[in-house]
Parts: sequence; C-alpha cells; structure tokens
Amino acid sequence: MSGIAEVARRAGVSKSTASRALGGTGYVSDDTRDRVEKAAAEIGYVPSTSAVSLATGRTQNIGVVMPYLNRWFFAEVLEGIQEVLLARGLDLTLYDAKPRTEGRARIFEDFLARSRFDGLIAVGLEPDDDEVDQLVRIGRPVVSIVGSSDATTVVEIDDDYASRRATEHLLALGHRRIAFLGGQTDRHWAQVDQRRLGGYETAMTDAGLADNIRHIESEVTLPGGYAAAVDALSDTRARCTALVATCDEVAIGAIIAARRLGVQVPADLSVIGIDDHEYAEMFSLTTLRQSPREQGRVAVDLLLAQIAGVDRESTAVRMKAKLVVRSSTAAIDPRASAPAIDGGLSIPESEY
Repeated sequence: MSGIAEVARRAGVSKSTASRALGGTGYVSDDTRDRVEKAAAEIGYVPSTSAVSLATGRTQNIGVVMPYLNRWFFAEVLEGIQEVLLARGLDLTLYDAKPRTEGRARIFEDFLARSRFDGLIAVGLEPDDDEVDQLVRIGRPVVSIVGSSDATTVVEIDDDYASRRATEHLLALGHRRIAFLGGQTDRHWAQVDQRRLGGYETAMTDAGLADNIRHIESEVTLPGGYAAAVDALSDTRARCTALVATCDEVAIGAIIAARRLGVQVPADLSVIGIDDHEYAEMFSLTTLRQSPREQGRVAVDLLLAQIAGVDRESTAVRMKAKLVVRSSTAAIDPRASAPAIDGGLSIPESEY
C-alpha cells in the first residue's frame, strides 16, 4: 500500500478520516489529526489538492476579498489568515477590490460568482453597497472582518468601546476640550468611523460635556490626519487640548502637524489613536491596541467550522482593544505633563 491508504493504516483510521485530517476540512479530533499528520510525515506523503478535492468534494481553496493590500490593517489581517491556511494545507485566492473601481465591480459580479472556493472571508466591506448580500447569494459560507451585517458572521473590535476608552483616558487626565479627528461619512469604511465617533460622543455626554463635542473630519490616512490637524490647530482661539483620532495613522498625522506648528505633544496637546500601528511606538503614541492578525486567524477558524457544518449560525465576535499608554498623552496641568516627544523617543509603555 502507498499514499493515503498507507497513511490511514499507520494512523489506525479510515481513508476518508485521513483525507479530512490532512485536508483541513471536516471534523477530526486533535488527537486523530496529530496521528494522521505523524503517519504522513513518516512516509513523506503530501496530498495533492486535486486528490483531496476528489475525496472531499471541496476545492481546498479559501477566497479573501479586501479593498487594500498595502495598508497596515489589511496586511496584518492577511498575515493572520494565511498563517492558519498554510497550517491547514489550504490554498488562498486573494481579490484586491479597490473601492469605487471597475475592477471591484467585476470581482463581485463575475469572479466571485464562479465559486471556485469553499468559503470566503470579506474584509472591510460596507453594508450599504449591497456587496455582502451579493456574497451571500453565491451560496458559500462567508465570514466578514469588520462589518455590521446580520447576514454573515462578523469578526472585529468593539469600535464604540475603543473610542469611549480613549476619550475616558483623556478625561481622566483633566482634558475637557477634546475633539474627535477623522472620518467622513461619504468615504469607504464610514461605518467604522461612525461607530468610533459615537463612542467619543457617548463618553463626552456622560461626562457632562455634550456642548464640547467637536468632530474634525479628515480622510482616514496619515496625510489626511495631517492636513485636517494643520487646519484645526492653526485656529488658536478654538484649539482643543486633546485629540481622539479614529486610527493611529490619523493620530500620527496630527502629531507631525503639531510639531510643524510648534504645538508641543503632550505639553500643549494630547493625542490618542486606535490600532497600535507598527509606527505607534516610533511616535510614542498612546493608543487602543487591536490585533488584526488575531482577527484574521479567528475568521479562518470560524469559516472552516461553517464549511465543515459544525456551526452555520451567524454570530458577531467583537474583541476588546487594550489601552497602551505612551507619552503622547499627559495631564492638562502643565506641571504634571510628561516631556514633549522628541525624535521618536518614548517612555516605557504601560497597558491597562
């Protein structure tokens, strides 16, 4: 005997069980999977995709559609997705669906409809675009990373909690003139910005500061945050003492703008973001840490469970971001403020 039959014999299981264990689909206990993988390694057996597909009736391929490939969040999510798929021996087909492009329309209307995958992970899709409904109509399991549709399982951070926690951190430092920086309602991914704006507004209202609520709109990019902050901070009569940025890139843009205007961070202005972007430490940025890689890993696990028929119910997995205190925020009392940021140096961070 050779091939899958020999693997099954050595592991003491049926050929179908061995195929499921090596294919990463269908329920197999961890102990059984370990025995099968060990048996396969002993004889150097590597199942071909076509062979596994014939045995299981599946493509052994997972589709991933996302609007950007070169932005930190999406790149990190993709790393997490790929990590799990590689470990399970599954293929990945990636669709780069840039917003408001002809190519995006073709992906949804043509390529995805061909259903050359067992399931799909959709990252950062706006529900108003009817795109989630298009995906559901394909008839394959779908898991969304960031979204607000009841039609699919959703994995994301609790945006409302993150921005409330960020605002409450500034309130605890004595700030009262706190503005929210970022987000435009006519831009892609507006749902995330609206939820984060809502969390900021809730915290301000609960603190009795509803009259101080101020939303400074900006594109959700580092240059967008920079441009909006330059305009807002140049008005010395209406200048706030603290900013809650919708994400770290916007926050970093605001820090650069403040430096160029001679506004010291944090002595004159405290800035907090949401993400813990790879550049956050460089700019000593206080932030709410999320883990896009973990969201990617969780999404794959949930999708594979749906494909295997273990759990087909749609659910929402919302992770809590963790406050990471660095030196871009300080008490409103100048005597209690930390030294201004200089050259990317930072005091040791702490988490709460």
